[in-house]
Amino acid sequence: MASSESFAEIIAGVDFAQLEERILAVRPEAVDRVLRQPRARPEDALVLFSPAAAQRLDALVQRAAAITEQRFGRAMQLYAPLYLSSACTNRCVYCGFSHDVVMERRSLNLDEAVANARVLHDQGFRQILLVTGEAPRHYGVDHIEQVARAISPMFDSISIEVFPMEQADYGRMGAAGVDGLVLYQETYDPGIYAEVHPAGRKADYRWRLDGPDRGGRAGFRSLGLGILLGLAPWRPDAALLVQHAAWLQRRHWRSRIAISFPRMVNSERGYAAAHTVGDRDFIQAMAAVRIMLPDAELVLSTREPAELRDRLIGSFITRMSAGSQTSPGGYIEEGLGEQFEAQDGRSPGEIARVLAERGMDAVWKDLDKGFRV
Repeated sequence: MASSESFAEIIAGVDFAQLEERILAVRPEAVDRVLRQPRARPEDALVLFSPAAAQRLDALVQRAAAITEQRFGRAMQLYAPLYLSSACTNRCVYCGFSHDVVMERRSLNLDEAVANARVLHDQGFRQILLVTGEAPRHYGVDHIEQVARAISPMFDSISIEVFPMEQADYGRMGAAGVDGLVLYQETYDPGIYAEVHPAGRKADYRWRLDGPDRGGRAGFRSLGLGILLGLAPWRPDAALLVQHAAWLQRRHWRSRIAISFPRMVNSERGYAAAHTVGDRDFIQAMAAVRIMLPDAELVLSTREPAELRDRLIGSFITRMSAGSQTSPGGYIEEGLGEQFEAQDGRSPGEIARVLAERGMDAVWKDLDKGFRV
């Protein structure tokens, strides 16, 4: 029987500075011991996220790539986000949708949402991610449910990346055809979390942290987690992310875990990342996750530039976005008010061709609706 203790309760009192010191103190011999094991465990996070492990980056990448090919084959899932509304009541210091950003806000009506979804369907997508700002009184559960029901016949998998909901509302989403939840904690460090989320419902650290568990209890097939690299020291944050993912896997074993490491980009309100994460650290983070969580999806968005995305094809990534527009209505007309500027502007067809050139199969859907239980 699953423990009634929440993940928030499990990590309450974690000293992040001390956790980082432990990671920084890891010796190369400890890394070698982990890499000699037949299978690493989530408990090895402090070792595999360490600077000592960065000295073994080639070995990490090779191990991660071998695990990925064994578990997922030579396949890459492709998906696209559909932004429904840029209205937001939060005041996140880094986000292009923050309430205090002076911009023209837009929310799609049902016909507009369906028309944009049809563009993505015609491009070949059968996996879609519905995205909104966090303004549930303006664009809330009823709106999202209506859109999901309307576009469900066009897509085999619909996920949502919106405001955290009650379990009952997640149940409504599921009944409308939604099978996946994406809810990034942004940072697990409560002190830094409070600094970068000073106002709005998102300021409630625990409400957000407990969201994926509510989604698991509602029966979502996929639970997406992530941290926004640049807000906090990435190593202790990533260690807590792995622990969170492993906890959810044990608690909701029917749900698949998906993990992403979005990085800050310069266009986001001009916010300067407090903790810059370079390409090597970025690659280490994802390779280490693959080694510890071999069955998790690893997601790479168009936040990253085309050159890096191409380098990571055939490594440990299993899902990529393509042709993304990050403003409401952007697939039909010029978008207003992007959440962030996509760094890889290639079309879905171009991405599919690159995958084929690398010996990879572009997978436009990950499950036929007829196989859902």
